[in-house]
Amino acid sequence: MRLLITGAAGFIGFHCVQRLARSGHEVVGIDNLNGYYDPRLKAARLAELEPLAGFRFERLDLADREAMARLFAGERFDVVLHLGAQAGVRHSLDNPFAYLDSNLAGTLTVLEGCRQQGVGHLIYASSSSVYGANSKLPFAVDDRVDHPVSLYAATKKAGELMAETYAHLYRLPSTGLRFFTVYGPWGRPDMAYYKFADAILAGRPIEVYNHGEMRRDFSYIDDIVDCIERIVDRPPTCLGDPVPHRLYNLGHHAPERLTDFIAVLEEALGRRAERRLLPMQPGDVPATYADITETRRDFGFEPRIAIREGIPRFVDWYLGWRRRGAG
Repeated sequence: MRLLITGAAGFIGFHCVQRLARSGHEVVGIDNLNGYYDPRLKAARLAELEPLAGFRFERLDLADREAMARLFAGERFDVVLHLGAQAGVRHSLDNPFAYLDSNLAGTLTVLEGCRQQGVGHLIYASSSSVYGANSKLPFAVDDRVDHPVSLYAATKKAGELMAETYAHLYRLPSTGLRFFTVYGPWGRPDMAYYKFADAILAGRPIEVYNHGEMRRDFSYIDDIVDCIERIVDRPPTCLGDPVPHRLYNLGHHAPERLTDFIAVLEEALGRRAERRLLPMQPGDVPATYADITETRRDFGFEPRIAIREGIPRFVDWYLGWRRRGAG
């Protein structure tokens, strides 16, 4: 297949390009390489991707309507994997317009490109953040998600609604993926586990919110990419939907206490953390837990890698990254 992957220099995008290009697909990757976090990490990811057969990269901003229209007009994609977005719950409190540009305008340019070119399957990233203030656990895809607690979550829910509208109006087969705290090698420096590793090795206190009373459905990157690879050639039209749009949770289906996650990280690093206990941050939630019933039923999704295996894999990569003088 010929695929477009947006956010190709991002964490999940990088791993998807690797997997799908090595599986023999032709992949065009785009990214605007913004400075939300250290651009050296994005450049290093791209350096790993550039030698892959069948991969081509273009620096492109999703919100640039003319450039995106030219891209779609000059290419024919069987599948679009839309992972590009402005990430981060807390960043959305300080920089809301970045989320308007990337997550709303950027998603619309992708939807329009797919519609104009008759793309066979759009797969797009949503987030567990859409569950917002829901207290019922585990979170199920048919739960109401009317109460977001951050602008980031609101833009992700809006993206789902936009995709469903295009599926209804234009029969664009679309699959939305609600990711739950994805972690692993080449991860994002703004994520808690990465910041914890930085602080522990530097001898700084780690900031533990809600006084450590948090539970997260930590999902290892390889499990997530395994499932995405299965989804690529299974659009909702294969599943008999009258409106070809479906949503799925992608999580480990086993939430961990944040304190236990930190303990495993301490063990892998060989150092103890000094913990600074803080109240809950605005926009945060105390627990996430993915109900993966539909994902398991339709794609045989069975997460395999728990934190006791996944965190040491991250630490091995992270220590190598620091030795390169980049951490």
